[in-house]
Amino acid sequence: MDNANLFKTTVDNIKQRVNFEMIAWVLMPDHFHVIIDPNKATPATNIKRVKLTFAYHYRKENQLYRAKVWQSRFWDHIIRDQRDMNRHIDYIHYNPVKHGMVKSPFAWPESSIHGYFKNGYYSHDWGINESIDTDGEYGE
Repeated sequence: MDNANLFKTTVDNIKQRVNFEMIAWVLMPDHFHVIIDPNKATPATNIKRVKLTFAYHYRKENQLYRAKVWQSRFWDHIIRDQRDMNRHIDYIHYNPVKHGMVKSPFAWPESSIHGYFKNGYYSHDWGINESIDTDGEYGE
């Protein structure tokens, strides 16, 4: 199983037990960004569960017994309004372009942008012809 599938399986299994909604996400080679509606659990609890469960299975799969998989910290932000939500969703979806991994955010397979595109939230040339403003507080 590759890391992206392991990540998705981990999140799906935790969502069944804890019941949180993943609003937007992108999985990068060395980090991930996610917007979640935590429902009853705190965001910290949900992120901790994802990191610990993924790390356990990753180490087991790769026969690593003491390897550190994730940074011990994470950054969180309370979404204040729809404009703030939209900016953070755009930031997440533009992240692979920002980090020079692809020229188009749609070329990055491990992202929720594809579902947003299918639902009409993005045009086919979004983030390609002009760069997206990523100035602000995004935890990087």
